[in-house]
Amino acid sequence: MKNIPTLRGHQLTWVQPRALKMEYELQDGGELVATLRFRSSFGSFATAESADGCWTFKRVGFWKTRVTVRTCGSEFDIAAFRNNTWKHGGTLELLDGRSYPANTNLWMSEYEFTTRAGDPLVKYTRVHGLLRLSSTVDIQPAATSLSELPWLVMLGWYLTVMMHVDSAAAVAAAASS
Repeated sequence: MKNIPTLRGHQLTWVQPRALKMEYELQDGGELVATLRFRSSFGSFATAESADGCWTFKRVGFWKTRVTVRTCGSEFDIAAFRNNTWKHGGTLELLDGRSYPANTNLWMSEYEFTTRAGDPLVKYTRVHGLLRLSSTVDIQPAATSLSELPWLVMLGWYLTVMMHVDSAAAVAAAASS
């Protein structure tokens, strides 16, 4: 596998190889770069792995949800994403005080992390798929020096997947009532 920070300018794509299975691959021209695997189709715990390392993501809370980021095997959060449903996004907060806003468009076909000044870091575009979710990923120049870039690329996809899962659940609930 390749290290994610070296892939700026490459045509990266998140793909879901098997329909309805909560496993995703980040690919560079068809070559595997990283994986994101959910422990269960009904839970929020996922493991993200690349040549850069291994991290876990888990959504906690009910009214004010947040997603914890941990190094695999650790019980300590290295970052937390605080969701802001009404603004279609949220904020990633790191232990050292840095933070990165994230947002999506109304149709959830794009997702993006930016700096506090609004400079793009990682963009997910052409997010689509009914049975197999996929997206194009663009690592922006401002992101290449970030030590958290590998897990940031994977966390953004995790958040995108969770938004789509929540949206599908809301549609199903509305249809059954």
